[in-house]
Amino acid sequence: MCDRSDKNCKVILKYLPEYIIPPIEKIFDRFGGSVNEIRLRVGRPAVVMLSDDHQTICPDRFLSQTEINAVYEKICDYSVYSHQAELAQGYITVQGGHRVGVCGTASSDKNGTRTIRYISSVNIRIASEHPGCSTMLMNQVFSDHVCGVLIAGPPCSGKTTLLKDIALKLSSRPYFKKVAMVDERNELAGMYRGVPQNTLGDFCDVLCGYPKAEGILNAVRALSPDIIICDEIGNKEDVEALLNVLNTGVTVISSVHACNVDELYRREMIKKLLNSGAFEKIVVLRGGSSRCVLDSVVEVEQK
Repeated sequence: MCDRSDKNCKVILKYLPEYIIPPIEKIFDRFGGSVNEIRLRVGRPAVVMLSDDHQTICPDRFLSQTEINAVYEKICDYSVYSHQAELAQGYITVQGGHRVGVCGTASSDKNGTRTIRYISSVNIRIASEHPGCSTMLMNQVFSDHVCGVLIAGPPCSGKTTLLKDIALKLSSRPYFKKVAMVDERNELAGMYRGVPQNTLGDFCDVLCGYPKAEGILNAVRALSPDIIICDEIGNKEDVEALLNVLNTGVTVISSVHACNVDELYRREMIKKLLNSGAFEKIVVLRGGSSRCVLDSVVEVEQK
């Protein structure tokens, strides 16, 4: 079940044009945890996306460029420059851990710094937590001991959601493991001004915004973690960093885009990582309309 307080959801309202706040507030009251996104587009009415439907706000009133620009300024705390690193990746994390995707015309200066001009649309993804979603996985995979696990699944299968709940459980009673969360894209902790907006255990440290490889190595050097948790590994730098920490006694739990085990072994860098012994088990998620549903748990075989 999605766990979102009304206060956490409705904090997003302060960023919106005033005329759409009352109807969207009513939608929150009516649909609660089914609200997934608020989409604002220049020249189109605002739309609230639900789990299996949508609600158009004031269908006869189209959002103006001025209104979209005002939303953009608010989500940047009226300091676009200070958010350039996030904007270069296409989003900003705001209070409550909500992620705001920004579309517009990209341009780069002589130093290669990318900026976004002429903002055309804004997509506010409502943050949510699903407490207990990893219970079945942990009972099945960690029945004897906490081991290295690679969670595989297609997009929207719940990989990140599971990682968040695993991090919470392992860094809390009864495990009390020192967890280092390497959160490159701020999808796990939902940091806002240095404060995690998602629930974390007392023994969890967050390295937010670091390139994954750098964050992994810094965690080992500075935090003496028992466990490193990171999302979406796959490139050469990520894999090399994980290989470098294998002999430090740190357990790694991570995720990767893949629909099945065979697909993992066809990817050279992932195959190298699996053959290294970094992971004992692969968890494959079902995907489709399901989220956080285990399809299979497979012992890693070196090939």
